[in-house]
Amino acid sequence: MNSLLKTDTAARNSKNMEEFDQESFIEEFEAMTKDAGKVQQETLQRILEENGNAEYLQQFGLGGRTDAESFKACVPLCTHTDLEPYILRIVNGDTLPVLTGKSITALSLSSGTTQGKPKFVPFNEELVHSTLQIYKTSFAFRNREYPIHQGKSLQFIYSGKQSKTKGGLPSSTATTNLFRCEHFKQTLKSIMSQSCSPDEVIFGSDFQQSLYCHLLCGLIYSDEVQYIFSTFSHSIVHAFRTLEQVWEELCADIREGVLSSRITDPSIREAVSKLLKPNPELADSIYKKCTGLNNWYGVMPELWPNAKYVYGIMTGSMLPYLKKLRHYAGTLPLLSADYGSSEGWIGANVNPHLPPELATFAVLPDIGYFEFISLKEKLEQDLDGIASTIKYKEFQPISLTEVKVGEEYEIVVTNFAGFYRYRLGDVVKVMGFHNSTPELQFVCRRSLLLTVNIDKNTEKDLQLAVEAASKVLAKGKVEVVDFTSHVDMSTEPGHYVIYWELSGEATKEVLSSCCDCLDRSFVDAGYVGSRKVNAIGPLELRVVRRGTFHKILDHFLAMGAAVSQFKTPRCIGVSNSVVLQILNNNVVNNCFSTPFL
Repeated sequence: MNSLLKTDTAARNSKNMEEFDQESFIEEFEAMTKDAGKVQQETLQRILEENGNAEYLQQFGLGGRTDAESFKACVPLCTHTDLEPYILRIVNGDTLPVLTGKSITALSLSSGTTQGKPKFVPFNEELVHSTLQIYKTSFAFRNREYPIHQGKSLQFIYSGKQSKTKGGLPSSTATTNLFRCEHFKQTLKSIMSQSCSPDEVIFGSDFQQSLYCHLLCGLIYSDEVQYIFSTFSHSIVHAFRTLEQVWEELCADIREGVLSSRITDPSIREAVSKLLKPNPELADSIYKKCTGLNNWYGVMPELWPNAKYVYGIMTGSMLPYLKKLRHYAGTLPLLSADYGSSEGWIGANVNPHLPPELATFAVLPDIGYFEFISLKEKLEQDLDGIASTIKYKEFQPISLTEVKVGEEYEIVVTNFAGFYRYRLGDVVKVMGFHNSTPELQFVCRRSLLLTVNIDKNTEKDLQLAVEAASKVLAKGKVEVVDFTSHVDMSTEPGHYVIYWELSGEATKEVLSSCCDCLDRSFVDAGYVGSRKVNAIGPLELRVVRRGTFHKILDHFLAMGAAVSQFKTPRCIGVSNSVVLQILNNNVVNNCFSTPFL
């Protein structure tokens, strides 16, 4: 095996912090990515050698072959629907090598925000190792540019509930499975800064109590905090919206050294009370800083003066939160975290200086075997020649090193967790290469589409429309707190419905202008043409009361999702009937766009 693949992933990630040398790790990454094609071949070989006796692979007649040509010729592309019967056997207790050579010891649950219900995903030790490899890689590059020293970090992380499947396997979210892995936690603590909050807060039974205590612990250690982190940027925004409401109570806790009565979870209360001592000087300092802020701008560097940056996933569906996050962060840089999914990791952010909107992710060629389906756009016209629309034309998958800069692709993943030629559903754009491995920019999820007729509007199209309409709203100093969409086919013709939760009141005239702006901002040819001939009805804007999107969060938490991996669903289908009901039950205002000329 090539010397570039010096050790397997497990061996590399078993190193202690004393052995972790930032520059050496970067050098190893540079060497590996200089011959990404060869490393990919070796990675595929190792995956097939380790899992060759799995029932799923056995049916395709590989006969022990591990080369890419045989693999592609024998094993078909698949989706989660294809793998679900095999996964359900594991869920129900089948200990045979169904998807992997070794038995799966735990299962992860996706957030369920896309399809309306969580899906089971195999979880094994290899996913822990690949996660550590991604984290170490991005940390090495990040720390070279924004060095942090021994201290603490303010981390808004939350563990979801853990349950047992019918077959007795532990089942939880992917983040919870990681947080419960002692090796994972200890490695992160030794490499990066330790969280201000004790484990009891992270594993607390009540999200609101944990959030309050994260803020409190962060303030107690305010001078030691090196950076601020959450898995997704919306969790950070939510935390600081909460800070605006509870800061005086937090000051009182610090001043008196007594934890608020709102904390009723015994384990959280005991753990945090041990950290809390009367500190009137700190309380006065926090009080003075908070009262001196202009609409909470720059609250992060004000309260945590030694923080170097804010870190978390800020791409994709997290982009709409960047404006508010920048408001809270002030002068602190925003650094986007790495690129992956519940099924596994793909790339690391090795260019931390780039703003989140331009963030790219270098694919690690030794954590999985990757293929790319080219998605060229083609113009199609309807039968009457009245309207046209842009659709994707698919091509045969190509290898990691064959992709071209500037083109868009759907990722196909083969990894150590039992996914073989798995269509992830993510659309990415190749922005360049790091040596010979591509640097990807996330574009959208293919499954998240607004479509009534021949129109095809993606999550990104929706975000751009909301951003444009938000500028109209901002004139009255009102913000969009959160948003989602739905295609209403109960009317004839069907039409788009956009739901907004606002930070304040907006007049009917302003909302009507926003509604028209939303309608005109969807530039997809199929949408524009269909609106002109009334094949799609006027767009409807529905304003929901404050707290509605928090009710949606509560709904998914009750289903077993964790706050740390929750993403607001941007397109609500009929399968998400409960979410639709929550939204429609909380509508306080609505309007329709004017005729489309």
